[in-house]
Amino acid sequence: MSRTVYLFDPPERFVVGTVGEPGDRVFYLQARDGLRVTSVALEKEQTELLAEKIIELLDEVTRRHPEILGTTAMEAIEDTDPLEAPITEDFRVGALGLGWNAETDKVIIEAHGGGTDDVPDLEDDSDPNSPECLRVRISASTARAFANRAQRVVAAGRPPCPFCHLPLDPDGHICPRANGYRR
Repeated sequence: MSRTVYLFDPPERFVVGTVGEPGDRVFYLQARDGLRVTSVALEKEQTELLAEKIIELLDEVTRRHPEILGTTAMEAIEDTDPLEAPITEDFRVGALGLGWNAETDKVIIEAHGGGTDDVPDLEDDSDPNSPECLRVRISASTARAFANRAQRVVAAGRPPCPFCHLPLDPDGHICPRANGYRR
């Protein structure tokens, strides 16, 4: 079996979005280039962590190399449009990879299918038995806009319990920190 790599360098559009109601949402990374659209499903926690790590990466690159990412380079156009329909899940994400290419000044994001044990290094296509991969190379401003949208999408879900930080259902929940007392 040969490995499938969905490469977008750069995509016309790269966003995170959801399908469903809070508490029953499915998160998707979606890349589009012309008529080609790739959608991969991932967990809310993966989305949240990816956004956090992208911001940390950009902040670190800016700190180390302010000449590369000046303040004007970080201004981004916010994409508030919904996911491209119809949404067809190409695979479910098992692991994510993130990096910075200093030669091209681009952020590299990889979403790998399968488990977390068989994930290759970033941009390593030497093993044909590696899991499917969505690889996106984007500018710093596009990455910042992606991370901002991802944070908004994650925050649009159910609010957290002030005690245990688990999501609250509309009719409350059994809070482990309150010894099961329903609030």
